[in-house]
Amino acid sequence: MKKFFGILALVLLFAGFAYTLYYLYQKNKQTPIEYSTDKAFHTNIQKKSVATGSIIPREEVDIKPQVSGIIQEFFVEAGDIIKAGDLIARIKIIPNMLSLNNAENRISQANIQLKNSKRDFERNKKLFDDKVIAQREFQQFELNYESAKQEMEAARENLQIVKDGASNKSGKSAITLVKATVDGMVLDVPIKVGNQVIESNNFNDGTTVASIADMSNLVFEGKIDESEVGKIKEGMDISLSVGAIEGKIFEAKLEYIAPKGVEENGAIQFLIKAKVIMDSTEFIRAGYSANADIVLESRKSVLSLKESLIQYENGKPFVEIETADQIFEKRDVELGLSDGINIELISGIDSMANVKVWNGVK
Repeated sequence: MKKFFGILALVLLFAGFAYTLYYLYQKNKQTPIEYSTDKAFHTNIQKKSVATGSIIPREEVDIKPQVSGIIQEFFVEAGDIIKAGDLIARIKIIPNMLSLNNAENRISQANIQLKNSKRDFERNKKLFDDKVIAQREFQQFELNYESAKQEMEAARENLQIVKDGASNKSGKSAITLVKATVDGMVLDVPIKVGNQVIESNNFNDGTTVASIADMSNLVFEGKIDESEVGKIKEGMDISLSVGAIEGKIFEAKLEYIAPKGVEENGAIQFLIKAKVIMDSTEFIRAGYSANADIVLESRKSVLSLKESLIQYENGKPFVEIETADQIFEKRDVELGLSDGINIELISGIDSMANVKVWNGVK
């Protein structure tokens, strides 16, 4: 029995020794990990703040009618370039029955007054001619008669205005024709022929017949997060990327930062405006969406490294430098400005050093 256990122990010892030799052999057969390397390089680095928004005219004017009625004819359409005073539309007056009735009653009363004043005038004129009454007494009847004629004329003009929207004195088209008040491009004609419109007055904004704007004076209007608003100021240069115009960058100048923010989706946003520097080769339409890149800091032709190559230990940055083939040495570095992809190297390595790509292999 002892002999059996002795033989078993020798067999197990031999098997363990054989497995150890096999394991070491297989491990030596594995290909060692080879890390790739990269070098520092010189480039420009910019730290930017991004704002989203749209490009709109600085001033957009809504043209509203002076009278209520129905659009009878349009003289323009969206996209037309017009000047102040150009015709936009003609309105057909639909008289208000109450106003019409009051105007007709005014004529009836003015007619009665005129007839009465005329009789008094003619009767007293004869007395004046016969030198029965003095001139001063006669002048009062003459004045009453002239006033009655003026009232009659005013009542007729009022009736014509109620019916036609204008009087003979002002010209029939004085207020029934809608005219442009500014130079610019017609951006929108929101109504059609046959639509009813309401005049602009103290109690109603009125119906917009057309919108006009100067398309040579555009502004970018967007919003920026509160974490970035303290880093910007009026006068900064802005680069605009317009979604509808690919591959084209427009320049702008920041000219307004809202003093008060508004909450949107749990974050405080501040309104900003920037004057767009127009490019004669491109036409920018009102309402185009755009992204604004505001350069906060910049470095030109500085020694830089891909930020992905930087490692950290206890919050301190370092890189691994190749000292021999696949042999690396830790090297502390001092970093500067970053754009999220590349980062400025102030000290620690030079452009000749091979930096280990620690998160990748060959």
